[in-house]
Amino acid sequence: MADAASGREGLEQQRRELPDSPGVYVFRDRSGEALYVGKANSIRKRVASHFAGKGGGLGAGLGGTGGMLDRVDSIETLVTQTEAEALLAEQSFIKRLRPRFNIRLRDDKSYPYIAISLDEDYPRVYFTRERHRPGRAYFGPFSSAKRVRETLDLLGKLFQYRTCEGPEPGRRSGVPCLDYYIKRCQAPCVDYIERAEYRANIDAIVDFLSGRYREIAGDLEARMEEASGQQDFERAALFRDRLGAVNSLMERQRVAGSSMGSADLIGVAVEGTDANAQVFQVRDGVLAERQGFYLTGGEERGAADVTESFLLQYYAAAPSVPPRVVVGRELHGRAEVLAEALGSERDSAVEVRVAERGDLRRLRELAERNAELALAQDRLRQEHRRQRRAEALDALQQELGLERLPVRIEAYDISNLGETHTVASMVVFEGGAPKKSDYRKFKIRGEADSANGGPDDFASMREVLTRRIGRYLEQADLSPHDRDRDGSFSALPDLIVIDGGKGQLSAGLGVLEPLTERGVAVVSLAKRVEEVFVPGRPGSIRLERRSEALQTLQRVRDEAHRFAIGFHRTRRDQAMTASVLDGVRGVGPARKRALLAHFGSPDRLLAASREELEAVPGVPGKLAREIHRQLNRAG
Repeated sequence: MADAASGREGLEQQRRELPDSPGVYVFRDRSGEALYVGKANSIRKRVASHFAGKGGGLGAGLGGTGGMLDRVDSIETLVTQTEAEALLAEQSFIKRLRPRFNIRLRDDKSYPYIAISLDEDYPRVYFTRERHRPGRAYFGPFSSAKRVRETLDLLGKLFQYRTCEGPEPGRRSGVPCLDYYIKRCQAPCVDYIERAEYRANIDAIVDFLSGRYREIAGDLEARMEEASGQQDFERAALFRDRLGAVNSLMERQRVAGSSMGSADLIGVAVEGTDANAQVFQVRDGVLAERQGFYLTGGEERGAADVTESFLLQYYAAAPSVPPRVVVGRELHGRAEVLAEALGSERDSAVEVRVAERGDLRRLRELAERNAELALAQDRLRQEHRRQRRAEALDALQQELGLERLPVRIEAYDISNLGETHTVASMVVFEGGAPKKSDYRKFKIRGEADSANGGPDDFASMREVLTRRIGRYLEQADLSPHDRDRDGSFSALPDLIVIDGGKGQLSAGLGVLEPLTERGVAVVSLAKRVEEVFVPGRPGSIRLERRSEALQTLQRVRDEAHRFAIGFHRTRRDQAMTASVLDGVRGVGPARKRALLAHFGSPDRLLAASREELEAVPGVPGKLAREIHRQLNRAG
């Protein structure tokens, strides 16, 4: 209690010394984990308002929710010149620290984009989830992979671009691939289209994805007339068909007069800790795109906070910001600061306005209704999934005769693929759903070789489980306040699933006694025949193939297998890349890190072309060519 009291006194002292200036503040717990990131025109006053609950005590919850402030142990600050700078800094901190109690886009790490390889002679248009490559144009983020593929399908029909990666297949054979014959590519690899005309098609795709439909229509009409004047009626017909398709699309999706210009209209719905935001992208009066995004946070927030947070996160991920962003009345009083922040992202003025009348108000209200509907549907889906998972866990308890409901399940798998770099995975399911924040990877340290010199999965499994138990026992006798921030190891599972048969189960049981004494159940699931082995039973249990119980075990086991194989491949590729680069004169640790950071993964570095290597900052052309030669030799 004395320690807790002194901690509170230290926090009170920190609060008194906070700056009365614009900036960002970070609440951290005792272990240093970021709990919440906020911004304010006055850091001191804003932080004081968080703690100004009943009696002004630490138990007053942020935004009316208790619990979070009890965990605050320290406050960090960053002072900025303006409130707009604080807004941008706040989002940067949230993206980097991912604090539990902030509003965040759900699955914000993996939204898809459309990319165009403008750095190539004949650019490709392709699906990607990354946007870090120089010389590439990116469009998005899109709310689903399906929406990206539908757009790519439409673009392929209209503009016939190449999709082949690396050297074009026709260069060597002299014959175009299937895409040419189904009218999805104009075969630049065998010179069936001139480079200038192919580039003009790519420019049209850029205009299309940017919503510049009138420019596309004007360009297609001019190219059609030019081809007709040259009596090249086949090309003229091609441009005519494209022009008709673009005009038809414009008319089908027209929602206002072209005088509206370009704007994004934002609608937000909030219920509890969940929210949905809809973005209607209007370009020249045409609804160019409609995107929906789910947001989540550790506590309830008002519509104004959610809208502001969404706008900053969305446009930080978007390659461009439109000249106008239309929002609801909840942002009265905040629009000017938001406009300043978004304008700094766009490098030109952005108008953030509240629509009071006309088409802008009608469309923004439509976006809001769509957000409300999407949020209601999502909550129904989540409830249905929760119910099915609960039924599956209940069935699993009954089928396996478990003493308690397996709310928390841990699964372990070993991966070596018959090679070195043996690794293991631990995956966690809570309430029947993956809890990816608790997944862990292990590098096998001990002597895990069998008598014939190959990897010994039994020894590897014993090592992993021993390490897991050791981490649990270290934390078990500590108070919750003193425990390691890594809750993955301090939590006690209800069920442990080991990939394999009787042998793997025996290897695991030999070291799991400290957990089984605490009521943790252990089973193994054998592949192929899907037999379940349970301690104390002479034979296996055969669950019904379509039973929810077996499918739950399979999902857990397969996820552990996937996670282990992914880690093994990463280690193997890193070792291979490092060994190749070690043999290149002029590539030291710093350049090695720069190369891997530039390409994002060993796989991409190994597949890099000479031109891509030459584009890496700090790598001279001669060295890039030598790296390319060595990588090709290794491949």
